[in-house]
Amino acid sequence: MTSSILEHEPATVEVVAPAAAAPLAPRFARKPQLPALTGIRTLLALGIVLFHFTPPHLGILYPLVDNAYVFVGVFFLISGYVLTYNYGDRGRNLDKRDFWMARIARLYPVYLLILVISVSMLRDEWYARSHAEFWQGFVLTPLLLQGLSPKLATFWNTVAWTLSCEAVFYIGFPWIIRVPWPKTPVRLIAVLLAVWAIGLVPHSLYTILNPDHLTGPVDRYSSTEWIRFLKFTPLPYLATFLSGVILAQLHFVLGLTTRQRMILAASSLAALGVFFYALVPKTSYLLMHGGLLTPIFGALILGLSGPHWITSCFSWRPLLLVGESSYCLYLLHFNLYQLIHRNHLFARLHLIAFDPWLSYAVIILASLAIYRFYENPVRKVILDRFRPSTRRLAPTAS
Repeated sequence: MTSSILEHEPATVEVVAPAAAAPLAPRFARKPQLPALTGIRTLLALGIVLFHFTPPHLGILYPLVDNAYVFVGVFFLISGYVLTYNYGDRGRNLDKRDFWMARIARLYPVYLLILVISVSMLRDEWYARSHAEFWQGFVLTPLLLQGLSPKLATFWNTVAWTLSCEAVFYIGFPWIIRVPWPKTPVRLIAVLLAVWAIGLVPHSLYTILNPDHLTGPVDRYSSTEWIRFLKFTPLPYLATFLSGVILAQLHFVLGLTTRQRMILAASSLAALGVFFYALVPKTSYLLMHGGLLTPIFGALILGLSGPHWITSCFSWRPLLLVGESSYCLYLLHFNLYQLIHRNHLFARLHLIAFDPWLSYAVIILASLAIYRFYENPVRKVILDRFRPSTRRLAPTAS
């Protein structure tokens, strides 16, 4: 879910120049890093991997893994939160070209590489779709436009629709942060809850009206055009992304103490445990997919945005190591797992007894390798080639 990328980039502070001096370029103050959010991204990404390819004998973890589809929405929530945390105070000083170039350099090279690695999946698309749909998907997917079509959203790389949605949110982000959000905690919380409730309206209407006249409840295998619209296209996730934006504004105005953040994180984890282990069977699949748990995950994110012992647990070094490559892990896992098993790799190596755990290990190691030897070097090359603009701010009156 793509995610959804935790980057610790500097935030902007305008420098007031003396009247006689030449205008200065804006300087940026570096924000404190949020390592626990990197760690939680690792757990979210691994949960989605296990959701798609579930091993036997999960025991106590099964209720979490079987409903890990909700973690995709959490990636959109974290994405809005982290972008606003890093860029929110820049407002009109945010250079759109620099922002979009940073996003492209961070995301697109890996996205394109995984499409190339997965090129054999096009054979399945050719036989599963009409020729017109195939060529539409073949053109739209490299352009990150497949998520605009419910029918084509999962073309070529099933999970890459999330990046198509993210691209839409990134395009709009420079204007989103210019919105005059409320400055007080009470009003921000009210706006956050309102946005969350509005985001659930389409899913609630579908559940009530049943426009496809389904004879049973909607589940992960239901696939009508309306359901695919709700599951795979940008508009239904806009409220979740905006909730992340508002949550970051709330982070700055709440002034929570370390103890308060610890209590908030612990309470959120407890609430999630109760929900997944007691309430899921009584809850609509579509509402869960649409962000029903956003307030609880939002509280967890706020709780993990300060130092305490729970934050330290999520900042465990191995979690951070995998978390840095979690974007690649998410994009890579679906097609690589299928390629491994289509080619009977472990059967040929007489290691089938250790699968699917070997498959998970290969996917994680491949993600780490791509992150270190491809993603980071290519991003640096692109950013060196397209250096940030040197647009200056005019002096302000003292």
